[in-house]
Amino acid sequence: MAPADFLHDYWQKKPLLIRNAFPDFAAPGFEPAISPEDLAGLACEEFALSRIVARERSASPHDHDRWLLRHGPFEEAMFPGMPDRDWTLLVQDVDKWDADVAGVLDAFGFLPRWRIDDIMVSFAAPGGSVGAHVDHYDVFLLQAQGHRRWQIDASPSPSLEFRDDAELKLLREFEASHDWVLGPGDMLYLPPGVPHHGVAEDACLTFSIGMRAPSAAELLGDFVDTLASEADGAMRYRDPNLVPPADASEIDADAMGRVVEALNALRMNDPERLGDWFGRFITVYRSAGAVGAHPHEEPRSRIEIEWDLQHGGSLWRHPFSRMAWRRAQARAGGGARLYVSGQEYPLPVRDAQRIANGATIDGASYARLSQAGRDCVIELLGNGHYQFAGDQMHPEDGEGR
Repeated sequence: MAPADFLHDYWQKKPLLIRNAFPDFAAPGFEPAISPEDLAGLACEEFALSRIVARERSASPHDHDRWLLRHGPFEEAMFPGMPDRDWTLLVQDVDKWDADVAGVLDAFGFLPRWRIDDIMVSFAAPGGSVGAHVDHYDVFLLQAQGHRRWQIDASPSPSLEFRDDAELKLLREFEASHDWVLGPGDMLYLPPGVPHHGVAEDACLTFSIGMRAPSAAELLGDFVDTLASEADGAMRYRDPNLVPPADASEIDADAMGRVVEALNALRMNDPERLGDWFGRFITVYRSAGAVGAHPHEEPRSRIEIEWDLQHGGSLWRHPFSRMAWRRAQARAGGGARLYVSGQEYPLPVRDAQRIANGATIDGASYARLSQAGRDCVIELLGNGHYQFAGDQMHPEDGEGR
């Protein structure tokens, strides 16, 4: 299927099961990008976002199963003693920690990169599940190992009421309209709002490629904070045409009109300001306080950096550094704006494109940048958004080890 056809017919419209979407996954002897053992090891890291969901089956068909949720990090010694069935380990952002897992995203180049949030990897013992639930973002569920049964409710008006007896947001009622078993390489696309329920048929690994879809409340909250921080203190409520009120205690219609006028004066009617706000907002990692790039404690000199690049060195982008770019209007000076983890950099269009789309920068690509582009790369390196290839980096601190 051509990407344009998928986006036109299915994206945010209806589910799609894609058999053999990743043929290599089903090849004899294929090893997934990450093993269950490595996933368990990652779940023991302090800065990895991990959970274990376990199900206690009810003895009565009239009662709900009980669901238990535990948050990581976990102790390594815990995993050998885990039950043989009915539990799931989930780890967020595995693409940031594992380059092989991140390689899966190359197949999703038909989507805006800034819309992709992460690859969550889950290992489920037989019977393992997280219950029937609904997501408010697009997700691709790729089976990497083993088999998982997926049931979805694609009816026009599914029940979306949550149970009040579980820490997880589980659906009170779930009635499947479709039922499939996915094997290695099979993938299920689900638009937002489609109830689904996955249960492991055997020990299995599933990659969940999730989209970033900020809620209207998130957008409004950050937008209002930005307006308030940039507001001129001299801009205030004004009533130069005030007339004696009929009732001095009444907030009348004229007063409310002036309130609206004062608020409208703060709005970002300028598309450039609005674009810069959104570029900064969407490139901030959702848990920026826990992980992300930090300035290097002992930065190299620019002469050393450029000498290394000229002699075969290359820079690798910090895995938690999100980048995007936008064309600026001619009246705003033209060119482009590069957005990196909430910061903006004015650049020529070609520089912004090359930096935003390049996970690595070698000597040749660095030389193709303008002086402004090279200055930007040096600044980004100093702030921890790049490291030299060969250095080991822990995503939580951005420092070579």
